[in-house]
Amino acid sequence: MSDEIGHYCGIALVRLKKPLNHYLEKYGTSLWGFNRLFLLMEKQHNRGQDGAGIGSMKLNMPPGEAFMFRERSTSSKALSEIFGGQQAQLDKLINEGQVSLDSPATIKRHFDYGGEILLGHLRYGTSGAYGSTTCHPYFRKSNWPGKNLMVAGNFNLTNVDALNQRLVERGQHPVFDTDTQAILEETGYHLDDVNDRLAALAKDSQISGGVLAQWIGDQIDLAEIFREAAMHWDGGYSLAGIVGNGDAFAMRDPLGIRPAYYIEDDELVAVASERAPLMTVFDKEIDDVHQVQPGTILVVRANGEVTIKRYADDPGHEVGCSFERIYFSRGNDADIYTERKKLGALLVPQVLDSVGEDFSKSVFSYVPNTAESAYYGFMEELHEVRRSEVKQRLIEARKNNELTDDLINELVIDNWPKGEKIANKDIKLRTFISQEAGRAQLVSHVYDITYGVVREREDALVCIDDSIVRGTTLKRSILQILGRSRPRKLVIASTAPQIRYPDCYGIDMSELGKFVAFEAAVALIEEHGYEDLLDQVAAKCAEALNAPEPDCVNHVQQIYKNFTADEISRKIASLVCPDCLRGSTDVEIIYQNIENLHEALPHHAGDWYFTGNYPTPGGYRVVHKAFLNFYEKKECRSY
Repeated sequence: MSDEIGHYCGIALVRLKKPLNHYLEKYGTSLWGFNRLFLLMEKQHNRGQDGAGIGSMKLNMPPGEAFMFRERSTSSKALSEIFGGQQAQLDKLINEGQVSLDSPATIKRHFDYGGEILLGHLRYGTSGAYGSTTCHPYFRKSNWPGKNLMVAGNFNLTNVDALNQRLVERGQHPVFDTDTQAILEETGYHLDDVNDRLAALAKDSQISGGVLAQWIGDQIDLAEIFREAAMHWDGGYSLAGIVGNGDAFAMRDPLGIRPAYYIEDDELVAVASERAPLMTVFDKEIDDVHQVQPGTILVVRANGEVTIKRYADDPGHEVGCSFERIYFSRGNDADIYTERKKLGALLVPQVLDSVGEDFSKSVFSYVPNTAESAYYGFMEELHEVRRSEVKQRLIEARKNNELTDDLINELVIDNWPKGEKIANKDIKLRTFISQEAGRAQLVSHVYDITYGVVREREDALVCIDDSIVRGTTLKRSILQILGRSRPRKLVIASTAPQIRYPDCYGIDMSELGKFVAFEAAVALIEEHGYEDLLDQVAAKCAEALNAPEPDCVNHVQQIYKNFTADEISRKIASLVCPDCLRGSTDVEIIYQNIENLHEALPHHAGDWYFTGNYPTPGGYRVVHKAFLNFYEKKECRSY
């Protein structure tokens, strides 16, 4: 993605099934689980760099001793700070004689993260707040073990105000307005209620003393608690957490918008936002990793028993976020790699329509590095197209006795698709200049080109991009730098369709006016004299937001109705074309179409940012609010 768009968050959970001495004997360290948590988070570092947090629980600790712990950081090197800090604490305990690495009992008693349950989170701040208090895990404490709750998640909820109002109406006083706090307090309310009812039942049954907490903990059913708690949640979410009774859990939203995967064997259960990290960190095969199914909750009980239950009704369909596959998840997952190559391959017909099939006059490349997988798929398909052409020509030439060395050279050598590494991204530039103009000039040099691979004014230059959101990086940097090679034509081909609508389920894309596709549509509206359309859409959006029931009709779709996708693409090319290329280089922007998107990603139908068809009522509220923010010239999030 050429634009800087924020990543989703990432979750990690490690639940050890064996006593710590098992891992000391087998792996040489009692801290095997702690070390695996670090690796599982490091392998998902792509999912967020705004902060990180870890939590832990020690099972079966005696009364009077702490058993749940949490550490968070918003450092630019949060993982190093957190895990390095804990290692320093461990070294101190060893030097003081409180801990011996050969004694699992001393590690469990004195080291905070020497427990059996370990929780991790990597944060991207879509809420706009970046203090350590907004980092996960969130922790709701109590001196009743079963009322303690620690939660980390990858999600956005669209109806936080309504959820907080429900808390207020119960007589609670929510302090924060984030969706994480709403989830924590709503779940905590039902967890408290179950604990209180069980405590009353235990009293009637004369269960008391040291067995009371364990008896209550054994009766807690997290599936039922989350059935009540999540009933009104509108959004996409995957959560992992720990309850003070010793239960660890992971769950996904009913529509499967946000991903979560797990492994289980006789030593552990582990959960992550992506599949490949689980395979790498725990040396597992692809078939060993399973999805947490939408609308279900995986629970590892305090006794090690694993259950998977449905906590929400099955909606009958899934809408897994397609952006996970196009861009956000790491591309070393086998299926994601294949899907990205397919997205690239499906662009070939449009590109050939643009630059022609004389391959000797085009150079093919990619930008940025995240588009590399799609580029490989594109080039493979391009080669296949050329091979088919060559094969047919050779058959015809042999049939007509026209097969010569010159013809073979022309078909096989002189006119073969040429791929080059044209764009090189330098390390992230940090600038001392605060003025916007000066910063823009420096940032424009974040990319550099490979000189001498494009013949001036003779070759077309085609670069595969994975997605184009705002177009600002294209205009200010990429196109200017690629233009230095002076191609006869410059084509940027996006593996994703035009991003026309805001996201409210995890990506930081909620300001409608900043999408280049929306800018292009508005520009076309003004050029064609349809200005009244903006007023009409604004009125309908306001009416929908004030309606007592959710209006699941996207009135913003009317903005695009008078124009074809090609017309909007041509206007986008005009908007992003830098002045230095106007009149000298033909710039074209090509986008994937929706049909190809669904062909490449058959199991991830979430396409609301492309089509405007949202999977929950909250999505329609967000898109209407986003349009009114644009209409009223407000620059702020719409959820």
